[in-house]
Formats: sequence, C-alpha cells, structure tokens
Amino acid sequence: MAVNITSIKTSSNGAWQGDNPLDFAFPLLILQTILILAVSRSLAFLLKPLRQPKVIAEIVGGILLGPSAFGRNHHYMHRVFPKWSAPILESVASIGLLFFLFLVGLELDLSSIRRSGSRAFGIAAAGITLPFVCGIGVAFVLRSTVAGEDQVGYGQFIVFMGVALSITAFPVLARILAELKLLTTRVGETAMAAAAFNDVAAWILLALAVALAGDGVPGGPHKSPLVSVWVMLSGLGFVGFMMLAVRPAMRWVAGRCSSEHDAVDEAYICLTLAGVMASGFLTDLIGIHAIFGAFVFGLTIPKGGAFAERLMERIEDFVSGLLLPLYFASSGLKTDVASIRGGKSWGLLALVITTACAGKILGTFAVAMMYMIPAREALVLGLLMNTKGLVELIVLNIGKEKKVLNDETFAILVLMALFTTFITTPTVMLIYKPARTPRRKLGDLTATKESKDELRMLACLHGPGNVPSLITLVESIRSTKISQLKLFVMHLVELTERSSSIIMVQRARKNGFPFFNRRRGGRWHDRLSGAFQAYSQLGRVKVRPTTAISALATMHEDICHVAETKRVAVIILPFHKQYWGDESVENVGHGWRGVNQRVLKHAPCSVGLLVDRGLGQASRPNPSQRVCIVFFGGPDDREALELGGRMAEHPAVKVTVVRFVEREEADGGSKAVTLRPSPSKSPEQNYSFSTAVMNRQKEEVKISQPSIFSRDRSNGLVDSWIGSSGLVNYL
Repeated sequence: MAVNITSIKTSSNGAWQGDNPLDFAFPLLILQTILILAVSRSLAFLLKPLRQPKVIAEIVGGILLGPSAFGRNHHYMHRVFPKWSAPILESVASIGLLFFLFLVGLELDLSSIRRSGSRAFGIAAAGITLPFVCGIGVAFVLRSTVAGEDQVGYGQFIVFMGVALSITAFPVLARILAELKLLTTRVGETAMAAAAFNDVAAWILLALAVALAGDGVPGGPHKSPLVSVWVMLSGLGFVGFMMLAVRPAMRWVAGRCSSEHDAVDEAYICLTLAGVMASGFLTDLIGIHAIFGAFVFGLTIPKGGAFAERLMERIEDFVSGLLLPLYFASSGLKTDVASIRGGKSWGLLALVITTACAGKILGTFAVAMMYMIPAREALVLGLLMNTKGLVELIVLNIGKEKKVLNDETFAILVLMALFTTFITTPTVMLIYKPARTPRRKLGDLTATKESKDELRMLACLHGPGNVPSLITLVESIRSTKISQLKLFVMHLVELTERSSSIIMVQRARKNGFPFFNRRRGGRWHDRLSGAFQAYSQLGRVKVRPTTAISALATMHEDICHVAETKRVAVIILPFHKQYWGDESVENVGHGWRGVNQRVLKHAPCSVGLLVDRGLGQASRPNPSQRVCIVFFGGPDDREALELGGRMAEHPAVKVTVVRFVEREEADGGSKAVTLRPSPSKSPEQNYSFSTAVMNRQKEEVKISQPSIFSRDRSNGLVDSWIGSSGLVNYL
C-alpha cells in the first residue's frame, strides 16, 4: 500500500484515544531503536568469546531484523519496519554517522602518518592497488552476470567495486589489535601505520566514486564528464580551505581550551558541533557525501589536547552507543540474503570473497617480504589489513543509494565484508603466537657480578595516586653504585567501547613505535610519565613510559607480554585499594583485584604488590628509610630477601630481617607452626597460609650475610615491610 510521506504525523494521541503508536513516526522510531539495540547488544555478548568487533554484531542484528530473517513475516515487516519509516531511520542514523566520522578524523593523526616511513606506505599502497585491480576484474564478471547491473556505466561500477575490495577499516582494525594484544608488537605498529595510509586513500577514492556516480539513475539524462571534474576540483578546494583557514582557527580554539584553564567554554563546543554540520552541508552541496566534510573537519582539530578530549567525552558515548548502531542496522535491513538465488549467485559470492582476500593478503604479504619482514608476520599483516567495516558499508550504502549497486550485488558485498572481518581474529590467533621467554627471578640477576648491573622492573599504575609510593620504592631499590636500574612504567587503562581508548594509543605513538618513548629527554604527553621523567633526571634510573589499554579480563596478558619482551625481573602491581592519611579507603574496583590475581598466576617473573597505607602522607619527609623483611622461608620469601638486599645497598635505607624458624615442641613429637589472627583486631573470617618446601642450605646462605642487613631492632618503628609473596607495604 502506497503511503503519502506528507500525511505522516510525528506523535500520536495515545492508545486511549484510538491511535496506534506504530502509525506515527516518533513512537515507531523509538521502538525500532530499542529493537536494534537489544538485538545488537545480545549478539555482541554472544560473540564476545570469539573476540569479534561490535560492528559484526550490529550488521548481523540488522540482517536478522530485516527481510532475510524476521522480515519474512510480512505483518511484522509492515508494522515494525514499514517502507515509509526507512527515510526517518536513515536520517537519524546519518546524523550519528556524521559525528562518528568526525571522531574518526579526530583520531587520525596526520603527523604520525608522515613519521611512519616508507615501509608502512609501501605496504598500504600494495594493499590498495592489487585489490583495486582485482575489483576491476570482478566488476566485469558481476556486470555481465547480475541482472540489471549492465545498465550502470562502466566507470561508476568499476570504481565502486575497486574501492569496496581495497578498503581497510582503521577503527575496526585498531579494536582488533587491542583485543589481540598486538598493539605493542612490530606487526601491530606496521598495521596501524599502513591502515592510516589506507584510510586517507579510501576517502579520496570514495570522493572520486561519489563524483563519478552522479544520481546513478539508469536511463536518465546523460551528464557531461566535466561535472565530475568540477566536483573533484571543488572537493580539493574544500580540503585546502579547511587545512589553510579552518585548521589555524581550530588550533586557536584548542589553545583557549587547554588544560591550564579550569573549564572549556560551552560556546566553543557548540561552535565545533555546528562546524561539523556545516562542513557536511558544504560537501553535500559540492556533490560529495556529507560525511566527507565531517571527516575533514575532524582532521583540523589539534590532537592530544584537552579540547579534543572534551569533545569526545561530550559526544562519543551518545553517537557510538546509540546512533551508530542504527546505521549499521539500517545496512543490514537493506540486505536481503534471499536475493542471492541459485548456484551462480552463490558462486559469485565465493568469487568476490576469494578475490578480496587474495588481493589484500597477497599484495600485503609480497611487499612485507620485500621489506624483510618474516613470513609469518607478513601473513598476519595481510590478514589484519583485510579487515572491513565502517567505510566499507558507507561505500556500499552510497552505491545502493546512487543506483550503482542493486539488491543482489549489495547483499553479496555486505556478506563479503562480514566474512572477511569475522575470520580476521580467529585466523590471526591461530597463526601468530609470539614466543615465550624463560621465567626470570631476582635471584638470577645476582648469580654473576656483571648481571647485577642491569635490574629491569615493570611498575604498573592506576593513576596519579600511585606515583609517590612507587617513586619511594624505586628510590630505595636504586643503588648508589655504578649499577643501573631500568624502569618501565605502565599506565593501566581499561578498554571500553569508547573510541577515546584507541586515541590514547595514537597519542602514545612516537616515531612509529606504538607505546614506548625511546628518545631521552623527549616530550611525554602522558601526565603520569612526567613525574618519572623528572625523577629519572635526578637519579641513576632509566625510565620508559608505556600505556596498556585492554579489557580488565585480559589486562594481565598485556602486562605479562611487556614483562616478557622487555626481560624484566620483577613486576610491581598497585593494590586494588587506595588508603589515605585520614583512614579512608578508596576501592578502585573489584575487577582490578582480578587483574592482580591473574598476573600473579601467569607472570613470567617475580611479582610484588605495592600497598600504600597512606600513613606517611601527612608526616614530614624523612631522609632515611627503615625496611623490615618478614622471612618465613620458601622461594617467595627468598625473592623478597633479594629485593631487600638491593635496598640495603642504599646508604639511606636501613633493612631489618625478621626470620621465623620452626621450634620443636617439648615432647619432640611435632614441628607444626600455628598462626592465629586476633579475632578482636581482624574482621575477616577466612584465612589461608601458604606452605612451601624450604631449602635450608640456600636460606642459611642468604641470611648469613651480615654485611647486607642491619640487625638493630632497638626502634620498633619501620617505614615499610616486605612479606611473603613479595608484598611490599609502605607505612
């Protein structure tokens, strides 16, 4: 039944007055949004064990809600997703897409692309060129096979097919790399840089495809080729204006909203949001899609400043969590898998998938081998660059809107994008397994005189509150002799669905390295690293800051991976509770307790938990430190003793060792040691004590070194104590 769009009303008078809310635009939009979010989130939860990106769940959810599955019930399709509601849903989704592409431009740092070097550029160029050429061949096959495609111009169809097969999804790839713990590896570094090149090239090709497509109506009036030329020239003029005029203006705005100011003026935020809309309108006026203007406007915003962070805080949750899923779902609603009929159509689907994978993987693999990258890493790089996602769907939706792609071709290409992205994570996990190094201990470093001169520590932080106690600990371990201490400081950041998690990775990259700053005296953007930079200039300590961005369930993999690759001897973890001088306790979250437990279980080296009781925060600074080591015996306590031995070398540290030994009972029949906590002082109900096989000779050697430890216990007060399992408490 045909519906006059002008007769559709926004809101109903309610069911009590006889109105059906589903016949009105706004209530129906609310119901559609609820359905899309519920289905996509449920699928995301089911696919989470497979580490699939959220875009997969959102597209599959749209396909299930559309004509391929639930939409086969015509009554459901007519009531919930009628044809007259499609422009309304797509308009709301397009607003979300407009601002999301602004965020993508905000994430993409052009200066980091310039620093990436020729290797990333060569890999990106090969990853675009070969699939584009293969796409031209596939375009000829599809045009002659799929009914209706022969009415579309060769140039338009070839460009759309080439772009669809050659794109790499930069935001989706960043999320996959973070999930697979590959952001700190050479593979992840190269893939991110090449994907950034690919992203810029994809937008240029997309602008070209839109300019060539025109209105795309088969049999319509023929347009002069000069129209496409004028569109491209106008697009270049727009980019030039944004970079030469708007970019300096936005740099001035960002300077007015720097971290030195307490608050960001709301006028600047509103001005920026209006600029996104205005840029989209101008590119749509030129003849290029509106999202191109929003993307370019995002490139003009200075990266890494307080202004960019405030913009993301204001809009990304609403856009990424609510509006963007509507766009992906609308793509799925347009996909009718039933339009792929017969063996010939399914054969075309297999041909498109094979061509897309082979072109991208082989092109990337060949050039990576030319740059002397090992074969396994080159293959993984090709698989990663084969990731599709947002830009792919934008190209396909524009092609369908311009009548370049019909229903069957559109469904084939959407399924191709789903398949190539779905296989990326499990295939990379199967192929790429970094080698593990032997477990390291503090005791191994003191085996020879030479090895004692290189102590490597990995210190983890939740936030600024952990910095003072950690610096105090490192200072007590730092020897005043020629020996060096290399400290790797890792800021632990929880990975969420927000794109600002990935932009922190971009800010941390220096000269192509994803995290570690390898320039001495370089400018560190992380505020937490600034304190350690100042400390490293005062003491004989080399400090390298890093950031771990991961979900709490897999954060321990990041920590253990860095501990392996950097060959550290001990990991220092912050306790999951923060104590303050006024006896208040701040719990940073139960999830962080699980992180500490998993690190203790899987760490390739010794682990210490740093508990800052906060009792020394209000006291006057003390030039000397008093440390007490509680020694029961066993390998954990021997490691604590090794740490105390290094502390004893510092002239301002006084170490006291309290050794607990077994004593036979009077009857000589029992050697058991009974420890009972005081019921009046401890509210805990469950206690556990670890028992270990003790090597008496080794422990006697450790204890019998009087030159290392002070036995003076005349003053019962200590500043810190080290207990079993390397638990370091600063009092």
